[in-house]
Amino acid sequence: MTPRLASSVLASALLRQAEVEGGFGAVLAKGDPTAGSILVILLEKGGNPRIFERILQVNGGYAWAPAFAGAAEVPAFIARRRRFDPDLWVLELDVPSVERFADEMNSIG
Repeated sequence: MTPRLASSVLASALLRQAEVEGGFGAVLAKGDPTAGSILVILLEKGGNPRIFERILQVNGGYAWAPAFAGAAEVPAFIARRRRFDPDLWVLELDVPSVERFADEMNSIG
């Protein structure tokens, strides 16, 4: 099984990568610093939010996958997930290219 980065380290790396690419980010909710799940809301120029989450793969590794897309329901989706998983991290990253950043997230963690 592939070692897993601590959630706080991965969250910091994602925020930093967004800044390096000319974007910015915020932590909307902090979860467990070691093993909390992470949801990432990716925006491009403040619009068209898409949510990604880190999923355990059959080979024991992790990959980022789309969890939800739809601007109107994002707050309700996040609230529902936080009710069932209080250790959940929620990051919002506004990046120049959502598709490129989503592809690069797999190399970060």
